This record gives sequence, C-alpha cells and structure tokens, in this order.
Amino acid sequence: MPPALKALIAQLLGCTAAFAAARSGVLPAGLWPLVAVQAAAATGAAVALKSAHWWRWIHLGFLPLVVGALQLGIPPGWYLAAFLVFALIYWSSFRTQVPLFLSNRLTAETVAGLLPAERPAKLLDLGSGTGSLLRPLARMRPDCRFEGMESAPAPYALSCLLSRAQPNISLARGDFWLIPWSDYDVVYAFLSPVPMSRVWSKASAELRPGSLLVSNSFPVEGVEPESVVEVGDRRRTRLYCYLPAGPAPVLKTGIAVP
Repeated sequence: MPPALKALIAQLLGCTAAFAAARSGVLPAGLWPLVAVQAAAATGAAVALKSAHWWRWIHLGFLPLVVGALQLGIPPGWYLAAFLVFALIYWSSFRTQVPLFLSNRLTAETVAGLLPAERPAKLLDLGSGTGSLLRPLARMRPDCRFEGMESAPAPYALSCLLSRAQPNISLARGDFWLIPWSDYDVVYAFLSPVPMSRVWSKASAELRPGSLLVSNSFPVEGVEPESVVEVGDRRRTRLYCYLPAGPAPVLKTGIAVP
C-alpha cells in the first residue's frame, strides 16, 4: 500500500474513533480531549498498518498542531508560503520516503579514500541534495568526475549555485532511477531504508564488475556488505560498501581489466 494512502486511512480511522468517543459521552467536554483521541487512534492505526516509524510521530502531532495553529489566528497566506517552501525542498519525499539528508565533510573525506587512487574515477550521487558531498570530493580529487542527480528544485538550484566554479562536477535535476548507472565506478546513496532493495537490484543489474555501491547509514537488507567503514563523526556515520557485480576480473599479469 502506498505510504500516502496508509496515512489517509490512519487519519480517517482516528477521526472515526474520535467521533465514536464523542457520541459515547465518555470524554470530558471540550475540543482537546477529542483531538487527543484522534491523534492516539491515528497513531495506533499507523502502527497496525506497519507504516514507517516516522509516520507515527507525524500522526501523533498532526491534528494537535493543526488545531493549535488555527487557534493562533495565523493569516492563511503564511500557510501557503510554508507549503511552497517545504514543497520546493522536499518535493516528492511523501512518495519516495526519502527525506533530505546532507553528507558532512568527514563523510566526503572517507568517500574520497574509497576512490581508486591510481586512476581517475567517476562517481554518481543519488539524490545529491545541495551538493554537500560532491563539492569537497571535487576539491580533493580534481582528476575525477563527480555527478549528482536531484529531484527537489530548491536543493538542486542551490547545488548548482555553490558548485558553479568546479568544472569536474555535473548536476542534473530528475529521477536517478531513469538513468543508466553502468558508466560509474562508484554510486553513492544517502537515502533511507525504503528504497535500498531497489537500489541494490538496479546496481546489480547495471554496474560493471569492480564498481562500488556505497550506502550512507542504511544497509541493504539481507545482503552482506563487502566492508563497513566507520566515518568517526559525531553522528557515528557508517558507510556500507558493496560490490554488486562482484570484483573486477584480473588478468594473469595481475592487472585489472578496465
């Protein structure tokens, strides 16, 4: 079931529970007891529907925040402005279940250490956001090519602005599922647990032997990584490294086949 449909069902079940509680006469008078019942019931429905854990917090706070905001008398234009800002930043996150995550500098330095040292490499960042990974990588390895694909308009525009003076960075706005990954030596993903099985399937089907899939924080369920690299930052980031197509074949001379 799509996550948005689960969310709608949970909210409707919460409203039904609140209506039933109001009709039964067991609740104290006032609006907030109804709001509390709706929020609790919607959260319980989300658990029963096996929604992702962050949806439970959304359901728990959704109606209380709406009612509280209405009581503040905020002009409607501010709601529209907030909606537009969030839409430009998060775009299709409600569908993909991939929020905006930004890679820090220590992570970029660690990824740089995973690139081939003896030759230029080509890296693709899936959902490149503001380019927080690509810009430091491009400075550390000017011989390499770094490409990013981002769907949300605001992070994409900011990444283009910030990386305009770095010629070894190429950015595009679109869906990274629709482009081939076969030309890349490294594919980097900082997404969420939800799409990782699909990422693995596409990487296994398209990446060349020896090409590396690096997932920040979210392992591929049921697949043993080739290695796990500790970044050593404050949030204890882990990079899960996979060889989806296996290691590169080696000639008898010991030289890897390009």
